[in-house]
Amino acid sequence: MSQKPLLVIVGAGPGVAAGVAGKFGSEGFRIVLVARTERTLNGGLEELRGRNVEAYGETADAADPDSLVRAFERIRAQYGDADVLVYNVANIVRGNALELSEEQLLQDLRGNAVGALTSAKQVVPAMIGRKSGALFFTGGTISLRPNPEYASLSIGKAAIRSLALSLAETLSPHGIYVGQVLIGGHVRKGTYYDPDRIAEVFWDLYVRKDRQEAVYQQ
Repeated sequence: MSQKPLLVIVGAGPGVAAGVAGKFGSEGFRIVLVARTERTLNGGLEELRGRNVEAYGETADAADPDSLVRAFERIRAQYGDADVLVYNVANIVRGNALELSEEQLLQDLRGNAVGALTSAKQVVPAMIGRKSGALFFTGGTISLRPNPEYASLSIGKAAIRSLALSLAETLSPHGIYVGQVLIGGHVRKGTYYDPDRIAEVFWDLYVRKDRQEAVYQQ
């Protein structure tokens, strides 16, 4: 099995995940992308392999704990234990709090926050065993200043921020770093919120490990 460190990204896609995968891949990481569909996976893998990055893919539904557990079992069996986990899932549904049904909120939370805990639990035991590792969560400034027109996402990002900060305190004594990047705008190529620019923030946190979160906004 390759001696290169392994990065697993849950919530692969053409935005932040692609930027982070490309950056870490260029720094010598093997990459495993986890996405809901084969189509999403294939696009990401093609791009990474075109840049000579060692990359693999697994399908899983981040809102389904059993699906995630099975995916991580396959990842461990084929590629080994993750050195870094990035959870990059966002279920974006427009609507204010009064338009939001309880069922919709619960469903969104499964992807926006609960899947992050499930994913972390799959990689943390091995990290504790070797006293090293890193977990990253893609957050948003919407967790600090809720957008009333995106009530469900605001709640979900607040939840994942709280989870990340809690995990940071719990795992720090074990030598595990937990960080998050709170993005303050719409991610789009060629803008301030270009995925490649955001990826540099993830890498800086990984290298420095000097703070638990970074706010990325203009």
